[in-house]
Amino acid sequence: MGPYGRSERRPSMAERRPSVSYTPPSIPHLAGLEKPQDPHLKLDHCDVLILGTGLVESILAASLSWAGVEVLHIDQNKYYGDLASTLTVEQIKKWVMEVNQGRINHFQEAQLYVPGGSQTNNFCSKDYGIDLTPKIMFAKSDLLALLVKSRVYRYLEFQSLSNFHVFENGQFNRKVSNTTKQDLFTDQRLSLTDKRYLMKFLKFALIDIQDEEKNKLIWDNAKTPIGEFLKHQFKLAEPQINELVYSIALCSKELTKAPEAMARIRRYLTSVDVYGPFPVMMLKFGGPGEISQGFCRSAAVAGTTYKLDTRLIDYDQDKMIARFSDGSSVKIKEKLIISPTQIPPFLRAQYENEVVKDLQEFYVTRLTAIIKRDCHQWTSDHETSAIVVFPPHSLPTDNNESVQVIIQNGGSGICPVGESIWYAQLIEQDLSRAKLDLQLALDKMQMTILKEEEEEEEIDEQPQQSSIDAAMDDVDYDDNLLKPTDMIMNSGVTPPSPQIVSSSFKLGDELNSFTPKKPLDFVCKLGYVQKTYIKPNLVNVLLNANESNNIIYKTLAKNPNVIFSNMPSAELSYDGVVSETKGLFSRVTGSDEDFFDVDFEDDEEFGDDDDDTPAHPNASIIGNGDLLSQVPPENAIESDDEDDDDKHHNDHHHHPFDVDQMEL
Repeated sequence: MGPYGRSERRPSMAERRPSVSYTPPSIPHLAGLEKPQDPHLKLDHCDVLILGTGLVESILAASLSWAGVEVLHIDQNKYYGDLASTLTVEQIKKWVMEVNQGRINHFQEAQLYVPGGSQTNNFCSKDYGIDLTPKIMFAKSDLLALLVKSRVYRYLEFQSLSNFHVFENGQFNRKVSNTTKQDLFTDQRLSLTDKRYLMKFLKFALIDIQDEEKNKLIWDNAKTPIGEFLKHQFKLAEPQINELVYSIALCSKELTKAPEAMARIRRYLTSVDVYGPFPVMMLKFGGPGEISQGFCRSAAVAGTTYKLDTRLIDYDQDKMIARFSDGSSVKIKEKLIISPTQIPPFLRAQYENEVVKDLQEFYVTRLTAIIKRDCHQWTSDHETSAIVVFPPHSLPTDNNESVQVIIQNGGSGICPVGESIWYAQLIEQDLSRAKLDLQLALDKMQMTILKEEEEEEEIDEQPQQSSIDAAMDDVDYDDNLLKPTDMIMNSGVTPPSPQIVSSSFKLGDELNSFTPKKPLDFVCKLGYVQKTYIKPNLVNVLLNANESNNIIYKTLAKNPNVIFSNMPSAELSYDGVVSETKGLFSRVTGSDEDFFDVDFEDDEEFGDDDDDTPAHPNASIIGNGDLLSQVPPENAIESDDEDDDDKHHNDHHHHPFDVDQMEL
């Protein structure tokens, strides 16, 4: 059975009932997905042929199409997304077999474990959407800006993520660098001296990057590891350094240099309160695959031709004619762009010998687990996702690199309610050690969840008292610190959450002496290794990208019109995606000046006459902040305070750190 009408796939964005008001009443359909595709291509020429519907390739197709370039976009798979796909369990089974057969380049050592087998572990494959290369999106990012500018955001749904957890000394702690000055005052884990040092650093981090004094201090320490920089320049203690470097900045290495780490910390801080009291957003129903599909729809509206389940079997460089597995052929006037997972056999030798031969390889080991728990212990109220980080040397294996984990529960639309998916990744180049580090990290998380569940059961059996009273009773206040009763609250604003003023986080007890009474149930576990040539610090994408260090700028001697794209980086965020796409756009058109230089205001496809269309493109992208619609859409991102009503949304009761008001 062809892609259209096949049973083994999840509902697409055009088939789902939207839960946000900004979603258009009619989303353009894609060939091979919601509508049938022709068995043979019906065009005889194109300007650009793109192989693979991954994230970068899909953005490129849309940008070229809106610039007037005639694009043919094909994929050898029966689904959109390529290496950025969101797949069902059955699709994952097939993908694992293809990886181990050597049919999918740049992936290796794929393993899928389903406890009990299909007879005892009953589940519906299509209830799960597993990302191959999961990412998080900072609110202050060029990709989000592009989603708004291109109006592709209207095909997507966003959810907030505000909880970041760090594992150290055998226990988990939530980040100390809370997002408001008020939160920092009421954090009982910090002494007054530590708060002063931390406030001084946060003020420094938020100073404009063009400030001469700031730049001098950072670049005078260009070769200084960030931990040493924070310790000597700002007198920060190790717990604060670990949480700033590995949780907030999401650095993977202990020796990350000060300039890179400072840019990462600033990325987090400037993202808070862009759309609400959180720095990060997640895509509902999937990650990069959802965005890829959205840009493919935009490209189709602009004129791109799509065809799935189609391979390039031959390319005549002299005549510039491409021949496909469906028997059709097309003359290519300009360029042929090829995804690294869809390189045809006749070009693989040139790719290996001319493109990647002298480039350094980086391996990203991934372990994905579907858990039969909602893991609410990790997430904030009204949120569906969280980040967990294991800094270097925090595991019994004395891990060299940071283990980063994304948690998403059933509210994210990628698994049933009451369950969750854990995406763990590591940039350790010793693959045997990487697998052990990842498994130990997941073991710690399993033990934590089981321990918390048993403690919750014990609490349920005890006489109950007010949750707020209980939280207040547990706090041992320091006379030198502000108490909750000392806080002057804005009129009509809900008091601080007891979790903010509590002296410890409920997942913070040590695990060393805990023995669980029952095991944690899994639906499945998926492990695999991904290879990339993008450096973990993205320097060969964001700063000094050129022919000597980046695949997209390489030219084949016998096929100068062929361009290869990169595998996704090890970076947990989407940073670098737009820069790489612009680089490819420039190679096709000569510059990136016309990259999405389009006025969509009068485009009928976006339904400008519809009453639910936001007056401003940001107006309803998420249900929080100054641009909130009068009635927040169902399931959109909401304020953390349940008692807030519409009249309080403009009170600005959530104030991020302000450079001018950060002295204690």
